[in-house]
Amino acid sequence: MAYNVRSSQEARAGRIVHDWGSLTWLAGAELNGSEKITLGRVVIRAGCRNPSHRHNDCDEVLYLMAGRLEHSIDGRTVTLEPGDTLFVPSGSFHHAASTGEVDADMIVAYSSGMRDFEPENPEEIE
Repeated sequence: MAYNVRSSQEARAGRIVHDWGSLTWLAGAELNGSEKITLGRVVIRAGCRNPSHRHNDCDEVLYLMAGRLEHSIDGRTVTLEPGDTLFVPSGSFHHAASTGEVDADMIVAYSSGMRDFEPENPEEIE
């Protein structure tokens, strides 16, 4: 079995910035050959939200490290505080709004190394 280390410098260099926050992909099929899992860090700026979307090929789990989130899944909203974990089943439209005083900072994991992304409203995507 091959092992692959991705340095923090490599991760920072690959950070994707949006008007609502940022995505930093840490592991996945294209990054380090991880065929069964994608791992990332998502930051949603205080007062912002990411676009509603779904992943048809994988489940998602997120762990909130800082901030506060109002996370909507298929029309139902849950509030997350630091230390909370949320499971989002594949095919469920969802989005998160950062409602705390500080940016929402979370780790996200997907059950596929090549997760798909389908926006509910493509015009929301920059």
